[in-house]
Amino acid sequence: MTIFAIGSIPLILVLGNSMLIPILPKMKTELDISQFKVSLIISVFSIAAAISIPVLGYLSDRFSRKAIIIPALILYGSGGLLAGIAAAWFSNAYTWIIAGRIMQGLGAAGTAPIAMALTGDLFKGGEQSKVLGLVEASNGFGKVISPIIGSLFALVFWYAAFFAFPVFCLISVLLTFFFIKEKKAHKEPPPVGKYVKGLVSVFKTEGRWLFVAYLTGATCLFTLFGILFYISDILEKEHHIDGVLKGGILAIPLLFMTTTSYITGSKIGKKMRLMKALIVLGLLLMTISFSTLVFFEKLIPFFSVLVISSIGTGLVLPCINSFITGSVSTDKRGFVTSLYGSVRFLGVAIGPPVYSTLMEWSRTGMFLTTAALTFLVALLSLIFIHVQKKKTSEENDHDSLFEKWQFT
Repeated sequence: MTIFAIGSIPLILVLGNSMLIPILPKMKTELDISQFKVSLIISVFSIAAAISIPVLGYLSDRFSRKAIIIPALILYGSGGLLAGIAAAWFSNAYTWIIAGRIMQGLGAAGTAPIAMALTGDLFKGGEQSKVLGLVEASNGFGKVISPIIGSLFALVFWYAAFFAFPVFCLISVLLTFFFIKEKKAHKEPPPVGKYVKGLVSVFKTEGRWLFVAYLTGATCLFTLFGILFYISDILEKEHHIDGVLKGGILAIPLLFMTTTSYITGSKIGKKMRLMKALIVLGLLLMTISFSTLVFFEKLIPFFSVLVISSIGTGLVLPCINSFITGSVSTDKRGFVTSLYGSVRFLGVAIGPPVYSTLMEWSRTGMFLTTAALTFLVALLSLIFIHVQKKKTSEENDHDSLFEKWQFT
């Protein structure tokens, strides 16, 4: 039940964007807004989260993970309620929907990134990697079902999805409150100055590979949500597919990503060399897929090639999660994982507006630019993540992966 409760937190988080993807074209029509404005409904959520995540990460280190997660989920649900009420009854609905989305973003900052740190606190070694794989799979599962859920709610009325957020958040709050038992801190948290000095020392010694890891996570989410935005648009405009069928089609690449994430997380254990190899392999699969999509426009061949990139993303994310979650000691883990969550959110935030611009420019240019980006990140991962073999059996007992492996 503890793992189920932890898994519910990122599941709730991804509903925030993925559930709205299928209804964006309908929202554009109902609110009479531009393509760019409709993309901001996704972006402001992610930008608000990205900005506030480091602050909440620090607070979770200083106090406790649950003390941040539970109020964050309540704020998240309240933002959805505000957006739903605005869409139903307010004349200037778009402005209030944006306000509600910002509230949701602030709440989202205290969910999945803190849940990753909580996993690092409660589980160790190979079990930690397995649970992190489940967390990423839960994240992916949310992405799979959310387009379908969003499409089903839209059958009632287009803004019904906003009213679902408070219900989902309440369930996660109850699971978190009753089933997650944190270990009590045996010492007082360090003063802010000492905490900041410790973080600076971490980034001085491990900054290069951490930067590459952060960039990799952001790239995966940037391409994922950018491509989903593109697919949602073409399904309706070019193929005249909407409703539940559209949600089901959007779920196909996400299903492959989720399945791969779960399998990868359950198999990698503490095998650092394997993790690095899977990260590079996954990014290269994404590169091959995106560069090949240029030649396919019919739906079945297009999705057949697209799932290759989804498998690549599913290989990369659990490995990156394990690297980052195990990178520092418990007292700084919240900040480091939260900063990772922040850059992931930035990837989500810039995906729809960038792809909106690229779609207007050139379909071929859009896919080739994406392929060039993933290939560059693959090279950076290959160059900057170095893993040396284990030296002694005693190293297995240490909390930090940096005490077991040498990274540069």
